[in-house]
Amino acid sequence: MSNVHATRPVRDDEATPDLPTFEASGGDWSTIAEEASRLGEERIVVNMGPQHPSTHGVLRLMLEIEGETVTEARAGIGYLHTGIEKNMEFRTWTQGVTFCTRMDYVAPLFQEAGYCLAVEKLLGITDDVPEKASVIRVLMMELNRIASHFIALGTGGNELGATTIMTLAFQGREHILQVFELITGLRMNHAYIRPGGVVQDLPPGAVDAIREALVGVRKFAGDLQKLMLANPILKLRYQGVGYLNLAGCMALGMTGPILRSAGLPYDVRKANPYSGYETYDFDVPTGSDADAWDRMVVRFEEMWQSIHIVEQALDRLAALGPNAPVMVADKKIAWPAQLAVGPDGQGNSLEHIKDIMGTSMEALIHHFKLVTEGFRVRAGQAWTEVEHPRGVLGVHVVSDGGTHPYRAHFRDPSFNNLQAVSAMCEGGNLADVVASVASIDPVLGGVDR
Repeated sequence: MSNVHATRPVRDDEATPDLPTFEASGGDWSTIAEEASRLGEERIVVNMGPQHPSTHGVLRLMLEIEGETVTEARAGIGYLHTGIEKNMEFRTWTQGVTFCTRMDYVAPLFQEAGYCLAVEKLLGITDDVPEKASVIRVLMMELNRIASHFIALGTGGNELGATTIMTLAFQGREHILQVFELITGLRMNHAYIRPGGVVQDLPPGAVDAIREALVGVRKFAGDLQKLMLANPILKLRYQGVGYLNLAGCMALGMTGPILRSAGLPYDVRKANPYSGYETYDFDVPTGSDADAWDRMVVRFEEMWQSIHIVEQALDRLAALGPNAPVMVADKKIAWPAQLAVGPDGQGNSLEHIKDIMGTSMEALIHHFKLVTEGFRVRAGQAWTEVEHPRGVLGVHVVSDGGTHPYRAHFRDPSFNNLQAVSAMCEGGNLADVVASVASIDPVLGGVDR
């Protein structure tokens, strides 16, 4: 229930009373707005979303405005809640990958990697993951980082009315999605990274195909950067907008480009390396103005750094050769085994099936139980972090010794970063709300999960 009432202090001169004041406590925002309107309140409450092209998904922004100035901004979430974390408790550890990849659908490979790193820590096999599998993980994540930043930059421009910016960004991203489809069979929601390694090795010719795709990625990233950084209209819309200094970032738990635009070069790949990131050469770009413009510049610089990492990963794959393993050797964990693509789709190779059915009943039983029941993970809990395109992605998994997680929880960076909506928007213009939210780059699949 909400409680809104008006009091009207009256001065000695009854003909010129003071303006009424309003007090609101509890209740739903829309109810408060209705009662304030009924009582003669002149301020306006605007609902932006949840179905709105500028909210990066089903985000509801509740804005109180006086003229064109935003006096209060609140974010309403939960419209895309899928219960993924709870569902993972009823699936095997391997099946959990198929769920978590669908959280932040713009950067699915990061949820897969973070989750698998946590499971591997529980299993005690972190050091047993083959080198080639780790290199492929780094390769796929950095390609995904570039694709995600293309989306952030392109949709941000489109929301301000610059359709050309979006078309250039999506053309650059298309080169990466074609690589993903070549390697995983899908353009998104891949379930490609598995506990112990990756599902399968790169197909023949993939390294050359990726090098060719990078030519297109560089072209569109360069064209997009020239177009956006030299655009005087974009400068007016982005510079000084959505300001959040380092103290505000630290207080609100901001990470990723938002934090780095305020000058702090914090990156999990450097601070707490995983998957061999400590062996790659790359820099952590930062800004100093802590506004929407700096976040755009930081994302461009991160794309070039990611391209540099991808090139290093490709060189390592070429050196490792085609026969290096991509899954742990322990057959009690490694799944799928002997994967092949046949006329009826993807599955275990006929040679492998004939072998286990014809020569080893024990192997056949184990294969059946591994697929249907899954492997067991010793009781305990683990926490891992990866550097997601939007910031720190934390994964907390708990095992009771069974074949499925007792609990799986994700610290999604978009969820934490949305706390900055009020700090960035209040006191600014209504039109700047769109630019501020675009600079946060939230993906609601990760927020609601």
